[in-house]
Amino acid sequence: MKRFFRGINQDYSNYQLSILVVFRVMIGWHFLYEGITKILNPNWTSVGYLLDSGGLFSGFFKFIAASPELLKLVDFINIYGLTAIGLGLILGLFTQLFTLGGMLLLAFYYLSHPPIIGFNYAIPSEGNYLFVNKTLIEMAGLWVLYLFPTSMKIGLDTFIFKVKN
Repeated sequence: MKRFFRGINQDYSNYQLSILVVFRVMIGWHFLYEGITKILNPNWTSVGYLLDSGGLFSGFFKFIAASPELLKLVDFINIYGLTAIGLGLILGLFTQLFTLGGMLLLAFYYLSHPPIIGFNYAIPSEGNYLFVNKTLIEMAGLWVLYLFPTSMKIGLDTFIFKVKN
């Protein structure tokens, strides 16, 4: 199991550990909140987002939107994936798995709406981006959390895996 948890033998200062845990909880909160708002809205679907996609992979995302079965699966993954990733990050539970899952979801969001000049989307953005947007930055944040895990020091993973620090 040690191999799965990269960096668990790293020694962090109290300040470094605290900042990384706060960072993990903040990103977890963002995922959890996005998932819960979708759970609470029985009419939520990703169809509009998928149909609005642009860029090189827009055909793929529009294909998903046109297939009722695939759309149902993608909606389920969005709703419950976001919620599970958020809970996992907040609780420090299976964080290595959930950081990878979060990066994968964010990669799909990024590829469906790439921040490139000339693409205008129906969903308004909060700023003007060129290549780097909030989605990419949050994906990089998850990468940092994957490389510098904290759940084996502060989190439920400590009790589940009982790996000596």
